[in-house]
Amino acid sequence: MPWVAGNLGASAIAAPGTMQPGVDTVIVNTKETNGSKNIYESLGVQTVINGRGTVTIIGASRMLPEVEMAMKAATQHYVQIDELMYAVAEKIGAYTGSEWGIITSGASGALTVAAAGIVTGGDPDKLWRLPKVDDMKNEVIIPSYSWTAYAAAVRDVGAKMVEVETIQQLRNAINAKTAMILVLAGNQSEEGPLCVKAIAELVKPLGIPILVDAAAEGLSLPNPHLSQGADLVAYSGGKYLNGPQCAGLLIGRKHLVQAAWTTSAPHHGFGRGYKVGREEIMGMFTAVEMWWKRNHAAEKRVWQARLHFIAKVLHNIRGVTTSIRQPLGRSNPSPDLYVTWDAGIIPLTGYDVENLLWEGSPRVAVSGAGSYLPFPPNVRPEILINTSQLKDGEEKIIADRVYKILSAPPKLPQNNAAADVDISGKWELNIQFAATIGLQQLIIEQKGNMVEGTHIGSYAARTISGSVHGTRLLLRSSYTRQGVRLNFEFSGTAAQDFMQGTINMGEYGIAQWKGRRI
Repeated sequence: MPWVAGNLGASAIAAPGTMQPGVDTVIVNTKETNGSKNIYESLGVQTVINGRGTVTIIGASRMLPEVEMAMKAATQHYVQIDELMYAVAEKIGAYTGSEWGIITSGASGALTVAAAGIVTGGDPDKLWRLPKVDDMKNEVIIPSYSWTAYAAAVRDVGAKMVEVETIQQLRNAINAKTAMILVLAGNQSEEGPLCVKAIAELVKPLGIPILVDAAAEGLSLPNPHLSQGADLVAYSGGKYLNGPQCAGLLIGRKHLVQAAWTTSAPHHGFGRGYKVGREEIMGMFTAVEMWWKRNHAAEKRVWQARLHFIAKVLHNIRGVTTSIRQPLGRSNPSPDLYVTWDAGIIPLTGYDVENLLWEGSPRVAVSGAGSYLPFPPNVRPEILINTSQLKDGEEKIIADRVYKILSAPPKLPQNNAAADVDISGKWELNIQFAATIGLQQLIIEQKGNMVEGTHIGSYAARTISGSVHGTRLLLRSSYTRQGVRLNFEFSGTAAQDFMQGTINMGEYGIAQWKGRRI
């Protein structure tokens, strides 16, 4: 049966038959027929052929049919959520070779509730004090190779992050305030000098738990991280487990996982927002069950066959070469097709091709297309294609689209005009964000068309570079230390003492800016 919602600008969603006067309605047909619009197109949202893999911004993985059925079946009855989770937790432990396991709101949610559980120990009094943790064990040690944007999920509880690069630095960092160690799964966590095994040998006698972020991995028995000495491991449901995108797993030592569950929803306090419903619980649990029933070798053969098909179609384009890259390690365990070309024959960058595929019809995502503003843009003559999340036949569409672009490359506009203005100097910026005005600064040195300098933001200073052609400018700054992602692209016009335009802030949207020389 169709469901009815107000338009995207409406302040409320009304039930069928109770729509407010003047509010446009959208009838969304959940059953697609030949020639009809799908559920997204009914809202005016363009769908994507996913040639990138399990990337969150374009929807991550394709749920298994069994997961979809389990989620639908879960809606038919009510249960007490604690009872459901405890029943599921025992079985997840058996399936994963751990003591216990809970369903979380994604891998990031797993990191947060795990950290909250460790810091509070499952004590409700301490839970209600989060993120004020000054008198608790509140320091989280992180090897330098483990920094990602997802470390913010642990910082959320109020923890102080302490970075180390060597075993000796780790030894020196441990003190009475040390709550846990956060490790990113990968080659260095399994084989490097600060691998989980080496860390565990030092911290196990001290009772300091190790939490491993293995979001993009599948499951293995015995669990490689627990076997090395980790106490907790977090997984994403929306990647290679093919579960609900907004679900994840936290497995490991029973008392620590139970403490994590205490801090998360439906229980009130700090973790109430990290909610999973009965639908996600049953869907994610089914994905774990199905992991051991799936024919993973057959799945990989399908991925490989699709890559070989695309490579064969592109083979005869002059200047183009292709190769299949097999995954290294456990994370993101699907191969990619590496497509490169002679820029002298095909005068396009990878960024150009990504955008042409993204902006065409049907919309296709490869490499970084469809993601947030890349820094720096892919100026190399290459793209990567992943086929693990395609529907049958979509590899033919990708092959056709890429073939047409590379065999007859379009001529893209180039701006080679000399600079009509010199913006060297110090500038005060007035930036209109969504709900506030921010004051920042630029310190710039211009030589001809090229610009370099410093962008001083409210979080941190970072380098900025770009160009001026005529009175048009394009400047990019980026700050990506310790997992932070601040990428700004300034575009606009400049005069002697005034500049203005827009800022593409990537995942944080668009802002308007004005600058005056000071």
